[in-house]
Amino acid sequence: MTQPRFNRILLTGAAGRLGTHLRRGLAPLCRHLRLADITEIRDIRPNEEALHFDLADKKVTIRATEGVDAIVHFGGVPLERGWDQTLDGNIRGSYHIYEGARKNGVTRVVYSSSVHAIGYHMVEDQIDASAPHRPDGLYGLSKCIVEDLGRLYWDKFGIETVALRIFSSFPEFTDRRMLWSMLTFDDCIRLVEAGLTAPRAAFSIVFGTSANRHRMVDNRLGAHIGFVPQDSTESHRAEVEARRPPPDPDAPAARHLGGWFVDLGHPDDEVSK
Repeated sequence: MTQPRFNRILLTGAAGRLGTHLRRGLAPLCRHLRLADITEIRDIRPNEEALHFDLADKKVTIRATEGVDAIVHFGGVPLERGWDQTLDGNIRGSYHIYEGARKNGVTRVVYSSSVHAIGYHMVEDQIDASAPHRPDGLYGLSKCIVEDLGRLYWDKFGIETVALRIFSSFPEFTDRRMLWSMLTFDDCIRLVEAGLTAPRAAFSIVFGTSANRHRMVDNRLGAHIGFVPQDSTESHRAEVEARRPPPDPDAPAARHLGGWFVDLGHPDDEVSK
């Protein structure tokens, strides 16, 4: 029987949409899977342990990184939220994760970044990972900051990071954009596994979409990570196109990689109404 590659992996955001699927994907890779979320996790499996805490709590977050070989950091605010919530959940919380890695000798972090770090790039630009950050909101800005945090911790402290710029990863198709932007849950597991097991990562960015017909970004600068998507959206195309009208090609949401995020206003303005 093949031995697991790791003794213990920490998975943050383990109660979330992607974290729930990653639990089954990561289980064969490690002897022990340490789950962490702000939401309590009750359905603990034999090789799992669960921690319930807020990433904004520095002391508790650093303690959660003790004794782990790698960190899969999917925790934090999952969508556009106000500044204070974004600061605590995504920026301050991620700093605590990296400080835990530094203090406890963890040498690799796989980070759930997002298309929204580069959401204002145009679809037709066919950018690669060398393109500058162009966040489409506070959520995207937080992803830019944490990507730069990961680069700093590689350059200064030798902690490798694979930043996964995930586009869309949902159980259903809500618009036609997802025909090119979708990352299936199984391909998400493959993406994270590649990030964990690549022989050398340094600081790397990998765009996260499945093997869909239209590829709107160039993943060549992340090829050394070895992510090979195996799923495609083509079997859903006819149904999605019949159910969803084509977008206005001149609409900002259709022209930019970030989709409808570019149409959002400042979230703090919405809260104050």
